[in-house]
Amino acid sequence: MARVVVDVMLKPEILDPQGQAIARKLPQLGFSGVTAVRQGKRFEVEVDGPADDAALEQVRKIAETLLANPVIETFEVRPL
Repeated sequence: MARVVVDVMLKPEILDPQGQAIARKLPQLGFSGVTAVRQGKRFEVEVDGPADDAALEQVRKIAETLLANPVIETFEVRPL
């Protein structure tokens, strides 16, 4: 069994209110030098067999269909 990671992020042109709220709070918590924060989602998908090209392609299709909204989000699929 292998694990494949899908990282989903909002496209750069889409506003990220949660990321903005985190960025505003950081100085109050004593963290300096952070200019922006973007929040995303991470999924770990277990597949039978190795994380070969066929498995990665299947997870890519899963991400396109269910895990990400391609209108406002991008995603990256990679073996863990």
